[in-house]
Amino acid sequence: MKALQFDLNIPKYVFSKAIGKINPALFIDSPFSCLQLKDLERPKLPNNDWVEVKIKYGGICGSDLNLIYLNDSPSTSPFVSFPFTMGHELVGTISTVGTNVGDIAIGQRVVIDPVLSCEARNITPSCEECRKGNYNLCEHMNNGIISPGLLTGTCKDTGGSWGGYLVAHKSQIITLPDTIDDENGILIEPFSCALHAVLRNKPKETDTVIVIGAGVIGLCVIAAIRALKINCKIITLVKHPFQAELANHFGSNEVVFLSRQHDYVYKAAKSCDATVLKPIIGSPIVNGGADIIYECAGNPKSLQDSFRFARKGGKVVLIGLASLIEKLDMTMIWLNELEIKGSFAYSSDSFQGEQRKTLEIAVELLKTNELDLSPLLTHRFPLEDYREALFTAGNKRRKQAVKVVFEPS
Repeated sequence: MKALQFDLNIPKYVFSKAIGKINPALFIDSPFSCLQLKDLERPKLPNNDWVEVKIKYGGICGSDLNLIYLNDSPSTSPFVSFPFTMGHELVGTISTVGTNVGDIAIGQRVVIDPVLSCEARNITPSCEECRKGNYNLCEHMNNGIISPGLLTGTCKDTGGSWGGYLVAHKSQIITLPDTIDDENGILIEPFSCALHAVLRNKPKETDTVIVIGAGVIGLCVIAAIRALKINCKIITLVKHPFQAELANHFGSNEVVFLSRQHDYVYKAAKSCDATVLKPIIGSPIVNGGADIIYECAGNPKSLQDSFRFARKGGKVVLIGLASLIEKLDMTMIWLNELEIKGSFAYSSDSFQGEQRKTLEIAVELLKTNELDLSPLLTHRFPLEDYREALFTAGNKRRKQAVKVVFEPS
């Protein structure tokens, strides 16, 4: 099968970092690139508790782009195994079933929960976090019967959705009802990232919320809040007009366009009844602000804004994958006693009085057709056109791209 595989070692890392500074296109279009399109054997089932999935769509995530452009922190490197086929977002059909898998049939349409925690790794007893339901915080993501990997798509044994097939443990499989089409199915994983952040940091009806960033995750945060029937005020900071349209479509009360100047600070502050103060030197600060900030971009400016726009005693939820950030002013964190919460992927969350996997909750919210995420799916590409696909995903303004997916043959 054709697959996009990522391989990294110290010489490749140093060389790619050097040539990538000269021309970023060389991160993906060079014989020395860490990313290569290859002909590979289909991954094998690790044991009979696993199934094989034939991929219909494989999504491109912002975390994938960070990896390809070598922007990730080396801190995560003990939890991956090279070379691996990329891709953790998918919708597909079951193509092979292990003999110990009783309730999953060949041909079923599925998505997967990509987290490779104790159960998938055949580790018993499970670690404390897995026992509590926080399997995204599993203590054994580099142990067990498969190689290290936080997620499917970072483990050399499982394959990934940027290939024709992958393998998944039976516990990872989430079946799709007929009422959820493939276009919504491919968005269940990114929606679940946002949903987990919202369920763990739920706004009150009287709260004012600011969503920073209107890519897939930011838009899904808005959609999650509204799908949960929370009528708080939502203000969204956006870069582009098409993002503003989608933010309004999914339920944002107001949108504020980011700019290089500081006029957006005044507009956003006014929207949450705050005032803007000017230091002797440097950027303006905000007195007052929102109750909860969902930071969904993961860059220095968005992080600084998240601290700037939170009210005294407010909460900042970090969903965007920030890593190494230089010259970040932490003053407002201690001055305003902010609560900073990280959010990684998904796990089990409380919904309608019970604990369920976040992806299962997402399916519940989608299957009634009250929520339609398909407007987020903007571009499809065959694997062979991966250069154009990644260029499109990384150039949102020029291509008006939101979710870009591969269609493996």
